[in-house]
Amino acid sequence: MFSPDQEEHCAPNKEPVKYGELVVLGYNGALPNGDRGRRKSRFALYKRPKANGVKPSTVHVISTPQASKAISSKGQHSISYTLSRNQTVVVEYTHDKDTDMFQVGRSTESPIDFVVTDTISGSQNNDEAQITQSTISRFACRIVCDRSEPYTARIFAAGFDSSKNIFLGEKAAKWKNPDGHMDGLTTNGVLVMHPRGGFTEESQPGVWREISVCGDVYTLRETRSAQQRGKLVESETNVLQDGSLIDLCGATLLWRTADGLFHTPTQKHIEALRQEINAARPQCPVGLNTLAFPSINRKEVVEEKQPWAYLSCGHVHGYHNWGHRSDTEANERECPMCRTVGPYVPLWLGCEAGFYVDAGPPTHAFTPCGHVCSEKSAKYWSQIPLPHGTHAFHAACPFCATQLVGEQNCIKLIFQGPVD
Repeated sequence: MFSPDQEEHCAPNKEPVKYGELVVLGYNGALPNGDRGRRKSRFALYKRPKANGVKPSTVHVISTPQASKAISSKGQHSISYTLSRNQTVVVEYTHDKDTDMFQVGRSTESPIDFVVTDTISGSQNNDEAQITQSTISRFACRIVCDRSEPYTARIFAAGFDSSKNIFLGEKAAKWKNPDGHMDGLTTNGVLVMHPRGGFTEESQPGVWREISVCGDVYTLRETRSAQQRGKLVESETNVLQDGSLIDLCGATLLWRTADGLFHTPTQKHIEALRQEINAARPQCPVGLNTLAFPSINRKEVVEEKQPWAYLSCGHVHGYHNWGHRSDTEANERECPMCRTVGPYVPLWLGCEAGFYVDAGPPTHAFTPCGHVCSEKSAKYWSQIPLPHGTHAFHAACPFCATQLVGEQNCIKLIFQGPVD
């Protein structure tokens, strides 16, 4: 399980400043094959022992590829904008003592702090479901945090590669702004959505926007990789807030601030809720056997006492074989309590604490996957449109990325207490 101690790499006698955490949607507390090194389901950003941020300095307009190469190989960070075969603008970046930079992408090269691969919806334990062609950029985005309070975090599209360069080729969308500085978009873009009202039970979904290489905010392109950029949204910024979602076209990340996490339930809290619900000894209303949510460490194996639910009505049962209707789909069953026909699935406790907007009891299940969390958390995620493919949006379960269905996208569970 995640523990903040694993991430600490500053002086042991002084608690390092935490800027926030990135949590990948679609994973229930860890990657299916376990978290390894820089590839994991959540990544904490701590103040670095030494600042590694960069800021733009000299701009060169170059007419030969050789000259462009000479500048970009100087060992300094730079962004190259290729306008045509014989014109490239290279913006050199210089050290910034006031910021820390963290890079996210698919590449396992050393400049990437957090390695992210495509999320496969619903197939938590399916190793065969390999992505053949990833749409996530190798150097997808960078997050720059102020080293002084209030530790503001900003997001920018694209990350610097091993040669400290960002290279926008001829085909990439790029332009010169009225003030003269160059900017551009990455192939599949970096989209951001800030929820209205922060990350609480009262929050409403915000509007998805695209972030440019220099951190400006634009309306979405017509399709994900269209050549034509959207319109500049001058009233919005690239500052991340608690609950901001970052979509990298293949994986979506949730940003949680250190303060937001302080008010979020912990792993221990979720474990206590699990024990509390099991201590109430819920029963199968038909078989009268006691049901119990399996321990958080056994998330993949359906256990004998595991609760199952009819997702059309919410009645919770133990596993049984009856109720199949020949006139319905394979997974459609008739609930013995109320005769409602619908999917019948095992229930799994949502274990990734970062996705909870409150510390309420696990009373609601997402449909059709059966992940269970608090009512307010279920209702929050049920209304959030997440990018899917190149131009579709739909609500998905945060714990497994399965597309949600049904009238409400989630259902209130009806447990029966012990008869005695």
